[in-house]
Amino acid sequence: MQNKGSAGVDGMKVTELFSYLESNRDNIAISILNHTYVPKPIKGVEIPKSNGKTRLLGVPTVVDRWLQQAVSQVLMTKYELTFEEHSYGFRPEKNIHKAVTQALKSINDGHQDIVDIDLKGFPESSGLTIRFYFN
Repeated sequence: MQNKGSAGVDGMKVTELFSYLESNRDNIAISILNHTYVPKPIKGVEIPKSNGKTRLLGVPTVVDRWLQQAVSQVLMTKYELTFEEHSYGFRPEKNIHKAVTQALKSINDGHQDIVDIDLKGFPESSGLTIRFYFN
């Protein structure tokens, strides 16, 4: 199934974003600068998994996705260089296929330990940095 850019709670389609921004860009910018911008609620959509179960997916509005992408691009340029070489989660030019390829290479090079960590629910305020080094 291909991502078609589903509408969020406001019903706006991706194809409507440009014209919406032409009319509302100044108001959005002012609310961001004044720290009064409030993202819209997230629309919950259940999507099927290969095992027959479903997974809840949160769909932000198109405007909120656009703003998230803008923030992501700015933060990525600042923090990308601090990530470990073999960190593959949500990074440019990194994906599950490259992670598996690296894992197989590590196994073939004689390494015995591979760590996959999902930090969902990990306390965001802990400030803890986790690094694993294997020889």
